[in-house]
Amino acid sequence: MRKRLCQPHQKGLRTAFFLAVAVASVVFNLPTAHAADKPEPGLVVTFAALAGDTVKATDVTVLPNVWLYVPVGKPPTPFLPAGKFSVEWAGFVSSEIRDNYTFQAELNGTLKLEINGAAALDVSVKATNTAPSKPVRLNKGTNAFRLHYTSPAEGDAFVRLLWSSREFGPEPVALNALTHDTVPELQKAGQLRFGRALFVEFRCAKCHAGPAPDAGIPELTVDAPAFEGLGSRRNYHWMARWIADPKSMRSTARMPKLVHGPKAKDDAEAIAAFLASLKSDPAPKDAKEAGAEQIEAGRKLFETLHCIACHNTPGTTENDPQKVSFNHVREKFAPGGLVKFLLKPEEDYAWIQMPNFKLTVDEAARLAAFLESAADKPEDVSAPTAVAVVERGKKLAQTTGCLNCHTLKIESQFKTKSLADLTPDKWRQGCLAENADGQAKAPQFNFASSEREALRAFAATDRASLARHVPAEFAERQSRILRCAECHGKFEGFPPFEAIGGKLKPEWMKAFIGGEVAYKPRPWIEARMPAFSRYAEGLAIGLTEENGLPPRTPAEPSIDMEAVKTGRKLVSANGGFFCASCHAVGSMAAMQVFESNGINLAYTGARLQKEHYHRWVRNPLRLDPASKMPVYFDAEGRSPLTDYFNGDAEKQIEAIWQYIRLGDKMPPPVEPQ
Repeated sequence: MRKRLCQPHQKGLRTAFFLAVAVASVVFNLPTAHAADKPEPGLVVTFAALAGDTVKATDVTVLPNVWLYVPVGKPPTPFLPAGKFSVEWAGFVSSEIRDNYTFQAELNGTLKLEINGAAALDVSVKATNTAPSKPVRLNKGTNAFRLHYTSPAEGDAFVRLLWSSREFGPEPVALNALTHDTVPELQKAGQLRFGRALFVEFRCAKCHAGPAPDAGIPELTVDAPAFEGLGSRRNYHWMARWIADPKSMRSTARMPKLVHGPKAKDDAEAIAAFLASLKSDPAPKDAKEAGAEQIEAGRKLFETLHCIACHNTPGTTENDPQKVSFNHVREKFAPGGLVKFLLKPEEDYAWIQMPNFKLTVDEAARLAAFLESAADKPEDVSAPTAVAVVERGKKLAQTTGCLNCHTLKIESQFKTKSLADLTPDKWRQGCLAENADGQAKAPQFNFASSEREALRAFAATDRASLARHVPAEFAERQSRILRCAECHGKFEGFPPFEAIGGKLKPEWMKAFIGGEVAYKPRPWIEARMPAFSRYAEGLAIGLTEENGLPPRTPAEPSIDMEAVKTGRKLVSANGGFFCASCHAVGSMAAMQVFESNGINLAYTGARLQKEHYHRWVRNPLRLDPASKMPVYFDAEGRSPLTDYFNGDAEKQIEAIWQYIRLGDKMPPPVEPQ
């Protein structure tokens, strides 16, 4: 029996790509037909900025597939300027058996594909799909792969390589079929990208002024918890300890140690006293002690929301240093403050990594009761109120750098060199000094030696990458920080993260990530998608472009109402596929769910990319081997329902799409007779 190549749903695959690799001015030899003993996922990708046919600069990375979308006037990577460019993907493509494959591309530009050194596809087209190549024989195992692409003279640059065989229609090349040899240069390249990521994540530009926030990458606008009203939200004693040494309380803390020397403890307490004096709302009344029933309800909610993806479970010995512990919550939050925080985490911190789960007041109270039940008991330490202490704390807040990240309507008096003034030799001083002794005024981040070297590698560049926003790169970095792959692909009902950008329309994705979609696509699943409102647009556009698709869904022609009539019949039980047996249609519930529900078809047109919809309906098991949805069409594109379009599968699938495009205006399917 022939083995079927399934489209994989690899977990966390994307994270390795952008962080692993990039190096300037490297020429890779054409791979042989035999890969290394330990090939790495993805392909080595060399970008080149062009002036005519002359290469002006290069950037090398590893990407998961031959997917690329660069809007006109935008840079292809953060390390190259906007303008004409070329890209070369190199590595290996694997096949489980020796077989013939056909390649084609969605393309605007020029493309040349070589398999095992022989030309497989050589085309130049303007914003359309290429014709299929002649059949290409792939050997069992690895085959040398090289694809060269040049951006077009006008319009957006994009390429998306598809393959097909006798067993399946055109689809993106399976991620687990693409690999590359490791080369020493990739370590150096990864160091450069790592340094840039550190510069961004540690908010270095807040002190060392670089590009204006509105002229740079979005992360230059990243904030920190607002100081206004902080004394009503946080406990004095916790703030004093946190300010004295953040990393001693959380190993992943990004905030540096700002107070040093013999008076560090006193300085931290003075700053905390000043912050504790900044009251806004009346102090909440002490809540009643939670009962066992409320705590147990909170525990169940903790499990339902999959808080474990980012947090250690309260009351257990689990201590993953990459996750946030709850041991401190009673010490940190003022009475009643945790409930208020859970209801709207982003209220005082727009870029917070904690999402909004749209909890009800009762849910927030139950969850807070569970989190506090196993937390450390706070010490009974009152904030100093002496005017001299508070004023001293205010002055320290102004002069130590607190106000470079945190907002408050007083002047920051902490000054340091701008980014332009930081020549590479300066990146061994101050924050990046090997030994912090004597650096009394410099914030101490406790960088590891590898982090310091990565930041210095970034310093050696022109740093223009801080002004070049590449949405795909933003989405990779922020989805890693937000730990998206810790839920997606791991818990029931969460689609694999690497599939999302090629599946969902960016407009709907932005609304969904931002918490603006009023319905749950899968209402039978207890878990819920939380809202990351500040990240929503960047993630939606980045994930879409990362998959080689445009940041805005192209407009379709008007709905074909004649096709709608046929699509309606095809969805029904009366001579159709009886899709309505498992799928609700608007207000009409599914008629008879056999194993599991399907998503309401009224939502589909707004949610799904059309190309994904076509591939899914044609063969659901190609995209999800665990899907309960039947396969109705054969490999030759024929349908068992020959009364419609003479059994042409693609025409029938398109007719259903036209019907689905009506959304909440869809008439119910034709009732069974």
